[in-house]
Formats: sequence, structure tokens, C-alpha cells
Amino acid sequence: MRLDETDKAIIEALQSDGRMPFSALGPEVGLSPAAVRQRVLQLIDQDVMQVVAVTDPTTLGFTVQAMVGVSVDSDVEDVARALSAMDEVDYVVIVAGRFDILAEVVAENTERLLDTMNTIRDLDTVTGTEIFTYLRLEKQTYNWGTR
Repeated sequence: MRLDETDKAIIEALQSDGRMPFSALGPEVGLSPAAVRQRVLQLIDQDVMQVVAVTDPTTLGFTVQAMVGVSVDSDVEDVARALSAMDEVDYVVIVAGRFDILAEVVAENTERLLDTMNTIRDLDTVTGTEIFTYLRLEKQTYNWGTR
């Protein structure tokens, strides 16, 4: 989908304040509230954007986060789907390089992280894993906008 300047302005405004009402958003981007509502719904329907609440896992009792590099010897997509189905895994990407898949794990404690790692290692075609436990989150943004 090709975004026009109005679409980009809508996305940028919602990235600053995802709860902005259409009555405020419309005039900010030069549209009526009804027209901006239609544009927002179209952007959502076409999977261009999502409007979601982002939480800090540490404030919700999840004390351990880790990125897991996973190597497989067969169908990478099957393993990626299996990882995606795990509650503790919140991010899965198929990559090129040292690993075939990277998966982020968010767990309540190290015991739960260990359980999740054992589940990952038990998947049929997984040949190896390497875990990178987060010590401190320095930056996490979702504001790459509409470049």
C-alpha cells in the first residue's frame, strides 16, 4: 500500500498518542473526525498499523527476558510456528546468519525460563540454542514512523 502525506500524519500522531480521539486527530491532519476515522480504520484493515497498548513486562511480574537463538536442521517455518504458539514467546523472526530463528522469551522467573528453554530444545528439528538473557533494557521504541 502506498501511503500519502495524510496517512503518514495520522500514523505519526497516533504513535505519539494512540488514544487521541478522532475529534482531535482530524483537525491535526486536516480532516473531519469522520474522515479521519475512516482513514484509521482503513489503515488497520489493510494491516498497515495497529493501535495497541505496550506494557513493560518487568512492572507486571515478568522478571526475566531473553533472546534465544535457535538452530534447526529441517523446516525452519515449522519450528517458527511452534515457537509462536508458546505463551512465553512474544517475538519470533526467521533470520539469516548464525541462527535460523530468533525468539524473545518473557518469563516470570528463571525457573519458568528454564522450562521454556527445555520445551524449545525438545522440538524435533532443533539442533541447538543459545540464550541471551537481558540484563537491562536500554531502548525499545516503535516510532520508526513512515519513512
